[in-house]
Amino acid sequence: MAKVNESIKDKNGYHLHVIKTEKYKTNTFVWKMKAPLTEEDVTLRALLPQVMQSSTKDYSTTTELRSYLDELYGASFYVDLAKKGEYHIISFTLEIANEKFLKDQTPLLRKGMEFLASVISNPNVEDNTFHHETVEKEKRTLRQRIQSVYDDKMRYSNARLVEEMCEGEPFSLHANGTKEKVDEITADSLYQYYQRSIAEDELDFYIIGDVEEPEVETLCNELFSFNPRTPQTVEVSRGKSDSEPKEIKENQDVKQGKLNIGYRTNITFGEEDYFPLTVFNGIFGGFSHSKLFINVREKASLAYYAASIVESHKGLLMVMSGIDNNNYDQAVKIIHEQMDAMKKGDFTEQEIEQTKAVIRNQLLETIDTARGMVEVLYHNVVSKQNITIEEWLQSVKETTKDQIVAAADKIKLDTIYFLTGTEGNQS
Repeated sequence: MAKVNESIKDKNGYHLHVIKTEKYKTNTFVWKMKAPLTEEDVTLRALLPQVMQSSTKDYSTTTELRSYLDELYGASFYVDLAKKGEYHIISFTLEIANEKFLKDQTPLLRKGMEFLASVISNPNVEDNTFHHETVEKEKRTLRQRIQSVYDDKMRYSNARLVEEMCEGEPFSLHANGTKEKVDEITADSLYQYYQRSIAEDELDFYIIGDVEEPEVETLCNELFSFNPRTPQTVEVSRGKSDSEPKEIKENQDVKQGKLNIGYRTNITFGEEDYFPLTVFNGIFGGFSHSKLFINVREKASLAYYAASIVESHKGLLMVMSGIDNNNYDQAVKIIHEQMDAMKKGDFTEQEIEQTKAVIRNQLLETIDTARGMVEVLYHNVVSKQNITIEEWLQSVKETTKDQIVAAADKIKLDTIYFLTGTEGNQS
């Protein structure tokens, strides 16, 4: 029996994904909008969902909209932004009780979908422009959100590594855009962008819960209809293979240095080496038994934290660590040694099996929530693949040491970024 039963159908201008499961007493709706990352659009796209979730034509104030959600047995509704490779993804998520489990037979499935349709297709617009005060309020909030990244030095250093590493590539853009571009947006220009986005974005609608597919389809046909489109696709840039690694040091008034190292893996989701790469990352820096954690943090006591992550659709491996400002040279040396050890196959079968077990548990834990399930399945949309959860688990299980070393051999150091304070400058 499949762990996730996903039915995908082409509808008017979007794909409908229905995942019928008796696991939850709620139904979850996730509406995704995908477009290429561009400097021109990214800030508009960051602001757009915030304005759309604040009010609609049917619920003309935020108070009215939120009060209606309370009436729907406390349904939760939120928006989210993400980068996946060189695409910008907007997500609208509504979680609502399933009326099958209530004494009151209010048709919550219909009401929830009507609410989401109101947000997506019937925004708070008058005379071809968004509600001016709502746009200005959300612009202030977006500026604060952009500033918060600068204030959080761990997030800031991650963002700066990506900026330096992917300079000139769309992936260097932050999902929230820039303060300067926020200032330029007007209620008119945002509405014009909304119209373009709803006409051109790749649209996917996920419904997860104990639902009947024919009923869901009938409701979708009634409530959601868009013009046909051929969504834009982008060729992912893998960077210059012959360029020398960059070393960037930035000074700020910080007590703890942030050392971030970026590598090009030259492997993306769906490629033959992808699952060996995930096992590689688990042994290298992904988990608490990894080489970075044990050798940099525990044995050498050089880092407050040391870990690595893979960006699946851009093919990046990024190391993040917090170190004393004076420990830069030693920390870089030990991190390089761990990468060299991985490339030489200096790891045991026990480490491989331990890592596979953690990856399996992590994946099963992720798909145990409706939202996590959507995020896993959406990898297929972004990469134009059709990899099932079972194939994913099996591919990890069958990964061999030789395959991990072959994946490691493709990894190239790209950029070392160090955010340091005055103490480090004096050394």
